[in-house]
Amino acid sequence: MTQTISSPNGTPISRFAFGTMQFGGTASERDSAEMFEACLNAGIIHFDTAYLYTDGASETILGKLAAPLRERLVIATKVGYRGGAGAENLRSQFDVSRQRLKMDHVDILYLHRFDADTPIEETLETFAQFKADGQISHVGLSNFAAWQVVKATWAASNLDLTIDFLQPMYSLVKRQAEVEILPMCADLDILPATYSPLGGGLLTGKYSAKNADGRLATDERYAARYDVDWMRKTAADLSELAAAQGVHPATLAAAWVAKHSAAPSPILSARNLAQLEPSLAATRFEMDDALYAEITALSQTPAPATDRLDEA
Repeated sequence: MTQTISSPNGTPISRFAFGTMQFGGTASERDSAEMFEACLNAGIIHFDTAYLYTDGASETILGKLAAPLRERLVIATKVGYRGGAGAENLRSQFDVSRQRLKMDHVDILYLHRFDADTPIEETLETFAQFKADGQISHVGLSNFAAWQVVKATWAASNLDLTIDFLQPMYSLVKRQAEVEILPMCADLDILPATYSPLGGGLLTGKYSAKNADGRLATDERYAARYDVDWMRKTAADLSELAAAQGVHPATLAAAWVAKHSAAPSPILSARNLAQLEPSLAATRFEMDDALYAEITALSQTPAPATDRLDEA
């Protein structure tokens, strides 16, 4: 990004982020604290949560952990996934989020998803007021299509507001963001903080075993998203390549996301420290162009936006 993103005391935002979606859910408070400390030791200062996560436990736990170091951290939360993007709902949820976090101010506030029933102008006017009141530093959007981001960016410009962050899904088995979202982010100077770099755990290789425990086995949404034959083959091929490299497949999966030319900031996540460590290794892994191309070739490249395959 051409603009500088930093914590309240000026510490530059880290290359990778950590998502606390599992804090207070599948990650106990002890596991959450261990992962938080490990992230800090790896140089990660960007932590992401949401009003919706684990019935508020995620924000509450993150707030406790972040409190002693608040000024050197970048804290993000999200509102509006349920109840719409109208002003009243956003204010109500953000008030609760700040109470849970015990923070008067967060560095990044995302609209959690697009709301076709609320004028984008109303939503952004609310965010502009949050910023004017000193409650947020940056505006983000999550799960938006490229045209929705451009619409929001245009509307924001009329309020002297910028869209600084976008959260799209992006991994070796979910590459739709390459078509329009990542190029758009590069063009509009938006930082893509991409989630699910491990494909819901598929790219760790653990689902190659029968009766493997995890979200693909227990969550119908994740199964529908990732339990596809070609994706399973990609995961198996990545595991084979990782073994040849002497690294964990999760390390390659996360490092591959970070290598994209749009410089995305992968949001790492896990249930416990042991599960997180291979992803944290990606923060130190140097991936050359040859390995990046080899990994890219393991999955399906999406069609270009115009679908003129002869010109791809």
